[in-house]
Amino acid sequence: MGDHSSYYHPEDLKKFGNISEFQPDLAKKFFDYYGAVFAEGALTAREKCLIALAVAHTVQCPYCIDAYSTESLEKGATEEQMMEAVHVAAAIRGGSSLVHGVQMMNKVKELGM
Repeated sequence: MGDHSSYYHPEDLKKFGNISEFQPDLAKKFFDYYGAVFAEGALTAREKCLIALAVAHTVQCPYCIDAYSTESLEKGATEEQMMEAVHVAAAIRGGSSLVHGVQMMNKVKELGM
């Protein structure tokens, strides 16, 4: 059955299309939507891949990181652009944690202890 040292198996990324096996109607709707989202529009395909790469890091999906690292390169993104996208994700994650500090400050002030 393979190595069980990790739940993440890179070869499973190739099986993504198989999600239709248990629910073909919903999978078709998802893949139609997914395809439409990543089609050229107001944003280029390269820009969309860089956004997806940043989001993949934010949601910490190793499958998505692999897929959008590859896709970003294929769409012409540079390593520097890709790392900037990752830093944008890191800044938003850090900032979102810090802004919630206002909630803590409000509570502390409310308690007046």
